[in-house]
Amino acid sequence: MTSSPKVAIITGASQGLGAAIVQAYLDKGYRVVANSRSIKPSDNPNVITVAGDVVDRETARQVVSAAVTEFGRVDTLINNAGIFIMKPFTAHTDEDYAAITGTNLTGFFHMTQLAVAEMEKNKSGHVVNITTSLVEHPLESVPSVLASLTKGGIAAATKSLAIEYAKRGIRVNAVSPGIINTPMHTPEKHEYLAKLHPMGQMGKASDIVDAVMYLEFAPYVTGEILNVDGGRSAGH
Repeated sequence: MTSSPKVAIITGASQGLGAAIVQAYLDKGYRVVANSRSIKPSDNPNVITVAGDVVDRETARQVVSAAVTEFGRVDTLINNAGIFIMKPFTAHTDEDYAAITGTNLTGFFHMTQLAVAEMEKNKSGHVVNITTSLVEHPLESVPSVLASLTKGGIAAATKSLAIEYAKRGIRVNAVSPGIINTPMHTPEKHEYLAKLHPMGQMGKASDIVDAVMYLEFAPYVTGEILNVDGGRSAGH
């Protein structure tokens, strides 16, 4: 088992941060099981794609099963899938609430529970959760209660899981990004979004990739919430 390439599961993997993280793990010699609702098949023999919504536990079963059946193991899980809907708190609908809590919380629960169960068999593994700097540093101009409710829960769960599994060979960390320049943000908003950070610029996907890679290869780090936010966590 130790001689075969390591295997990373990455959710929200079809574009933006997820696609960049997939490529980073491939560059490090990992095999990857990539998931999103709209992901397409890959012709790379080191990539298995599984289309499906993380809200559905069956999707998690298919993803983890693909990793074990095709590649023989699960070493890393990157919980990147997430939804953010910017609305005033009282404007959110039941549908908004269901969508955000479903992807951000229920999806995290299903995928992490099944992946960690496989990691336990080998007494080794790593989970990285992607949260948001808005959890600890909300902005008046960016209403984010549901993001904070869900991603804040993930941040708390990161520390709890890190302690629960610290002596079982499984590390659990999180990356807390500021606003990252991805297809989610249209170009006309870039100048405004950049000004929300003390450094006066949006982050790049590569900034988050670098943070994830640091955590992946930092064996003495667990329970860490790594801020990658252009200084927002330091103040305004």
